[in-house]
Amino acid sequence: MAEFLLELFSEEIPARMQARAAADLQRLVGDGLTAAGLTWSGLTPFVTPRRLAVAVDGLPTRTPDVKEERKGPKVDAPQAAIDGFLRATGLSLDRCEARETPKGKVWFAVVERPGRPTAEVLEQVIGRVLAEMPWPKSMTWGEGRFRWVRPLHHVLAVFDGQPLRGAAEPEPHSRFVFTGMTRGHRFMAPDAFPVHSVAEYRERLAAAKVVLDREERKRLILDGANALAEAEGLALRPDPGLVEEVAGLVEWPVVRLGRIDDGFMAVPDEVLVSSMRTHQRYFALVDGEGRLAPRFVVVANTETDDGGAAMVAGNERVLRARLSDAKFFWDQDRQVRLADRVPRLEQVVFHAKLGTMAEKVERMTALAADLASAVPGAPLDRVRSAATLAKADLVTGMVGEFPELQGVMGRYYAVEEGEDPTVADAIAQHYAPQGPADACPSAPVAVAVALADKVDTLVGFFAIDEKPTGSRDPYALRRAALGVIRLVLENRLRLPLGAAFATALALYGDRFDAARREAAQRVLPAFFADRLKVTLKEQGVRHDLIDAVFALSAEDDLVRLLARVAALGTFLATDDGANLLVAYRRAANIVRIEEKKDKASHDRPVDPDLLVEDEEKKLAARLNDALELLDRQFDTEAFEPAMATLAALRGAIDAFFDRVTVNAEDPALRANRLALLNRIVGTMNRVADFSRIEG
Repeated sequence: MAEFLLELFSEEIPARMQARAAADLQRLVGDGLTAAGLTWSGLTPFVTPRRLAVAVDGLPTRTPDVKEERKGPKVDAPQAAIDGFLRATGLSLDRCEARETPKGKVWFAVVERPGRPTAEVLEQVIGRVLAEMPWPKSMTWGEGRFRWVRPLHHVLAVFDGQPLRGAAEPEPHSRFVFTGMTRGHRFMAPDAFPVHSVAEYRERLAAAKVVLDREERKRLILDGANALAEAEGLALRPDPGLVEEVAGLVEWPVVRLGRIDDGFMAVPDEVLVSSMRTHQRYFALVDGEGRLAPRFVVVANTETDDGGAAMVAGNERVLRARLSDAKFFWDQDRQVRLADRVPRLEQVVFHAKLGTMAEKVERMTALAADLASAVPGAPLDRVRSAATLAKADLVTGMVGEFPELQGVMGRYYAVEEGEDPTVADAIAQHYAPQGPADACPSAPVAVAVALADKVDTLVGFFAIDEKPTGSRDPYALRRAALGVIRLVLENRLRLPLGAAFATALALYGDRFDAARREAAQRVLPAFFADRLKVTLKEQGVRHDLIDAVFALSAEDDLVRLLARVAALGTFLATDDGANLLVAYRRAANIVRIEEKKDKASHDRPVDPDLLVEDEEKKLAARLNDALELLDRQFDTEAFEPAMATLAALRGAIDAFFDRVTVNAEDPALRANRLALLNRIVGTMNRVADFSRIEG
C-alpha cells in the first residue's frame, strides 16, 4: 500500500473560506478515488493561508481488475441491436454467449477490464478537483481562464514517494505541471524544497516555519495569549470566532501583548472590542472582575530579532488612531439627544418599496403599542418611547463607523440622557434574537419592541413579494420569523399572529393594495409553520404532529399550538392512542374507497332510526357525547383531558369493527354506517388531522 500527498499552493486563501475548502477537497478527492474503484485507509485534509492539501493513506498501486457480465439483446433480435451491443462491449459475437432465459435466448458478454496504475488515476482525479472546487468566490489571473480562489502557483502531487508525471488540465487553457517541491513561510523560509512523504512534508514545513495543522495553530494562539494574559494578572476575553479567523491568517503564530492608552478606556467596552476585533483582529483582555483591561493580544505571522517590539509598537499606533476616531464619535454623539436624531431617519431608506427608516419607526411605535397588550407588564408609555428611539443611533457617527454596534450605542446614549433603564435596554435588545445562540429578550418593553420590529419587516417584505427562495434570503426573513417564534414561546405570550400581521399590514396605509395584503396574510402562516418545525425539530418534536395540528385548526397562538402538539404526542405514545390511530386510518380508508366507488360523499348526518346493532348505537352515542365534550375542553384549553376523551372512544370503535358489517346488503344501512365511520374521522379531526400523522 502507498500514500498520496496533494498540495494546492496559492496566494492567501481568505480565512472564512478555509475550513469549507478543506472539507470540499476531502470530499472531491474521496469521490474521485471511489469512482475509480480505489480504496484507502485514511484521508486527511490540511489548510493554511497559502496551501490546501490532502494526505491519503493505504492506496493500492493499481486499480483492481474488473470483470463485468452484461446482458444484451435476444439472439433473434434485429442485427442493428446486436451490432450496438457489440460496439458497447468492444467484443465480437464469437466472444459472447447465448443463454436461455424466461424470455428466450439472449446474448451475454463478459467484459474484462484490467486495472490501471494508480498514478494515472490520480492525474485525472486532480484535474477534476481543480475543475470542480466550489469556491464561494473565485478569480482568473494573467491570460488564462482557469478560476481559483487566488492565483494558484503549483500543484504538488507525490504518490508512493515520487512526484506524479504530467500535468493537470482542468480546462483547455490551463495547465499545471505536477511537482514534488513546495515552499515554507513566505518571509522566513521562502526557498523551495522537495518532499517524498506526508511525514517529511509535515517535518520540513515545521522546519520552514509553517504549522500545517489548523487545530495546532489554534492551540498555539490560545496557549500563547493565555500565558501573556496570566503574566499580567489578566484573562483572555473568550472569542472562539476570532481564534478561528486568526488561525486562518497565519502559518506561524507569534503571539504578542500590546497596550491601550488609558485615555481611551472611558469609551464603551463594546466600541473598544469591536474596533480591535473587527478591524485589527486583536484579542481583548479582562481583569479579575471581568472589566476590560488596557491590554490587547496581537498574533503576528513572523518572528523578529527585536522580539516583536517594533511590530507591537506599530499595532499600538494603528489602534491609537482608530480609537481616537471612536472617542471623537463618542464625544460628539452625546451632544445631540436621541429624540432629536429621529427626524434625520427620513434620510435613511429602509427599502425602496417600503419607505424610509422614519416611516418604519412610526409603524413600529404604533405596532409595539398594540402588541403590548399581549406582553404582561409592558407599560405603554415606555414601549412607545423605546420604539420611537430604537433606530435613532443609526444616524450617529459611532454607528456609521461601527454598524455592528447599532442598538448597543443607542442604549449608551439613552442612559447618558437619563432615559428609563427599561427603555434603554429595549433599544439595545430590539434586534435580538438574531440567531439560535443569541439571548432572547425577556424584559416586557424589549419584547414588545423586538416583536414590532420583526413583524413589521416580515409583513412588509412579504407584501412586496420578497420572500425567501431556496437558499436565498437577502433580508434575513427566516431569522426574523425564528426570532418572533422564540420571543413568543420563551416568554409564553398569548399572541394571535394572524391579528398581529393584519395590524402591521394596516399600518403601511395605502402603500399596498388589498390583493398584496391578502397575499401576505395568506402566505405568512405557512412560512411561520415551516420555521416552527425547524425550531421544534431541534427540540425533538415531531414535524408531522405540528402538521396535524396546523392543518385543521389554523392555529396562530403558538403557546396553545405547542400545548396541543405536546398533548397529542403524549396521547399517541400510549396504547390507546396508537390503536385509535389505526382505527382512524381504517375508517378513513373505508370511507374513501366507498366514496370513490359510489361517486358520492358520505359526509352526512347519522340517522338514529337506521342504527340497528347495539354496537353502532353505542358508538353513535359516544361520538355525540365526545363532540360536545371536546368543544368545551378546547375552549378551556384542556388538551390532555381532550385526549382522554378520544381514548374513551376506543372500546366503542373496536366493538363496532368487530361486530358490525359496514357494507350491509341494505343500501340504507350501508350508507348510514359509512356516515358513522365518517363521524369517527370528523370527531378525531376536531383534535388534529390524523391523516397527516406518520408511523
